[in-house]
Amino acid sequence: MGETITIRTPDGDFDAYLARPAAASAPAIVVLQEIFGVNAVMRQITDDLAAAGFIALCPDLFWRIEPGIDITDHSEAEWKRAFELFNAFDVELGMKDSAATVGHARHLAGASGKVGAVGYCLGGLLAYLTATRTDADAAVGYYGVGIENRLAEADRLAAPLMLHVAEEDQFTPKPAQALILAALKNHPQVTLHSYPGRDHAFARVGGEHYDAADAALANGRTLDFFRKAL
Repeated sequence: MGETITIRTPDGDFDAYLARPAAASAPAIVVLQEIFGVNAVMRQITDDLAAAGFIALCPDLFWRIEPGIDITDHSEAEWKRAFELFNAFDVELGMKDSAATVGHARHLAGASGKVGAVGYCLGGLLAYLTATRTDADAAVGYYGVGIENRLAEADRLAAPLMLHVAEEDQFTPKPAQALILAALKNHPQVTLHSYPGRDHAFARVGGEHYDAADAALANGRTLDFFRKAL
């Protein structure tokens, strides 16, 4: 369904997976990856957003480390590699690439001009930062890792942000969740959804902690949010 495109920046060029809807014109959504690269899970999410009526594109945010990372969560070796990539990843440079992708998405053929961002895990943090640092029109973060360390940036939120929080998230423990809740629960731009009993990556199809019911609930909320905001 999708194709690979190139996004050109002053720092270099990187690829993105692009999927298009049936409509001739549509808003765009940037899909911000987990720590496994632009893999089958990310491409499926991108395809699903296109099927739901959006232009969707998933940039290769690991390109500065190694272009074309495409691994799974199914083996110990791949998990080890994923965490190596996570530890090597420069969030500030990643945000430059996220902002460049948002800008690119506005001017794709058939794009309406409105652009959202949705991210998972590492991408969940980047979605939050995309909301605070770029001109994206809306953003959604699923179980973002490290948001509690960057809550001061919420003062810059000018567009709607939705966060999906897994209450048993091993990478965002209860004290971190409490900080996020306290800082954002009354913010006029923020919608928080909490999922009791769910662990990190509960919406990753095929993952160890996947929960079909809560994944469907979260994804439905995300689509409704983007349809309203974009």
